[in-house]
Amino acid sequence: MNFVRFGLVFGAAALTCAAADRSGPPRGEAADKTVRLQATAWLDKASIRQAVGEELPAGIVVIEVKLTPAAGRLPIVRDDFLLRSDRDGQRATPYEPSQIAGDAVLRVTTTYDGGGVVQEDRGPAWGGLGGGRPSRLPGSNSPGIGNTASAESADSAIEANPSARPKANPLLAALKQKILPEKEIEGETTGLLYFLLEGKQKPKDIELLYKTPAGRLSVRFK
Repeated sequence: MNFVRFGLVFGAAALTCAAADRSGPPRGEAADKTVRLQATAWLDKASIRQAVGEELPAGIVVIEVKLTPAAGRLPIVRDDFLLRSDRDGQRATPYEPSQIAGDAVLRVTTTYDGGGVVQEDRGPAWGGLGGGRPSRLPGSNSPGIGNTASAESADSAIEANPSARPKANPLLAALKQKILPEKEIEGETTGLLYFLLEGKQKPKDIELLYKTPAGRLSVRFK
């Protein structure tokens, strides 16, 4: 009888642990002959605060990456990463901490027009894999996409406002401390990447791409 009770308790504990694992943040991984990439996506406000330790502006999502070189040294360049969304086609390269919490404050606004064509202006959020910092200037709208009765356009801008934040900025300090370092590594290295993806994104809709010396890795999140 005691063995039966032990088995029931053990089984219940195992189910509880499995449920806890499923309720954790979405994760994914990929590897090639040069490196293994493991990634965790922090997409909602509460989990992002848990990852960073501070609250971030709306629209910023956080991806934690762990890189393990297969052999030898591996140079880390943050612009080798690209985050894309299947839901709406957004593509984003990582932001620097100063772009989010520095003197140039990230400002994301959503406006509406009465036309029948969706106008998209992703501003600095857009970039290409392996390219430089996002360079599209705010206000340069891309061509219309689709038709709707009330179209929505999103304008992203970097607004210079030195007086908006105090000299001691805990958010900037936290972002700098936890960002994935740009350096040559020999062993396992972990850090955070900060992206701007507008709208509510589901884990199954986002893909992290990473350009390696051997090609390109793709990570999907579950």
